[in-house]
Amino acid sequence: MISVLLVDDQSLLRMGFRMVLEAEDDLVVAGEAGDGATGTRMARELAPDVVLMDVRMPGTNGIEATAAIVADRPDTRVIILTTFDLDEYAFAGLRAGASGFLLKDTEPSELVAAIRTVHSGDAVVSPRITRRMLEMFATDLPTHAPDGDGSPAAVAPPSELTEREHEVLLAIAEGLSNSEIAARLYVSEATVKTHVGKVLAKLGLRDRVQAVVYAYESGLIRPA
Repeated sequence: MISVLLVDDQSLLRMGFRMVLEAEDDLVVAGEAGDGATGTRMARELAPDVVLMDVRMPGTNGIEATAAIVADRPDTRVIILTTFDLDEYAFAGLRAGASGFLLKDTEPSELVAAIRTVHSGDAVVSPRITRRMLEMFATDLPTHAPDGDGSPAAVAPPSELTEREHEVLLAIAEGLSNSEIAARLYVSEATVKTHVGKVLAKLGLRDRVQAVVYAYESGLIRPA
C-alpha cells in the first residue's frame, strides 16, 4: 500500500482527493492537514510515502512545508498541487525538493498515476507546466556571452556525461517521458531508464525534476 498525506486548506478538496485515492486498491490516505505547519508535523508522525501539497495556505505555505518535509524525511515524496499553472511558487517548490507539480484540475486517473510514479522514485511534471513555469522564471536564469554572430554562446555539456546521456538530459528538460525519449532516440524504454539513472547519479541529482532545474540553471536549455 502507498500511504498518502493530504495537505490543503480547503476541506472539500481534501474530501475529493480522499474519495479518488481510496477507490484504488493500492492507495490509502494516512491523514489530512489544513496548513503547512500541521502537514509538516503529521508527515513526521505518520511517515507517509507521498504528500499531496497545496501551495497557498495560511501560516506555513506549501513551499516551506515541502522543504521541511524533504529535509526531515528524504524518502517521503511531495507532489505540489495548485490551481494556477503560473503560480509564482511553482519553481521554488521544485527547488525545495518536490517530486512533482500538478494542477488541481488534473484528471483523477492522472493524479493516481502521478502518485505511483513518484513513489517508484521518478518525478512528474507535465510538459505544458514545465514550459510555462520555466518561461515565467526565465529572467532568473543565467545569461551567457553571445557568440560572434549575436546568438547565445553554446554551453558545453557536463564533462561527466556521455554524448547519449547528454541527449537524454536535454530530452528530460523538455519534459519528455521515457517512452517519448525512446521514440526520439530509437532505443528501448529500458535503455532510456538506464541512461536516466546514470545521468542522475553522475550529476548528483535526486530525480527528473532536479534534472530539469539543472539543465535550465546551467544554461543547457533555454525557454523558447
